[in-house]
Amino acid sequence: MPKNKTHSGTKKRIKITGSGKLRSQHAGMRHNQEHKSSTLTRRLTGTKGIAPADVPRVKRLLGR
Repeated sequence: MPKNKTHSGTKKRIKITGSGKLRSQHAGMRHNQEHKSSTLTRRLTGTKGIAPADVPRVKRLLGR
């Protein structure tokens, strides 16, 4: 039985914390910041948790 490969797109976008939680960046922060309000820009800074329903699927993509 061959090994499962890690999904390259997922590993670039999602990090696993030391306690095993999944974190990712908010959507909408890549470009066109000048058209977004400062309130929205501040709200989208930092990271967010992955939805609990998606965690098993994402962990499988990451080879966990």
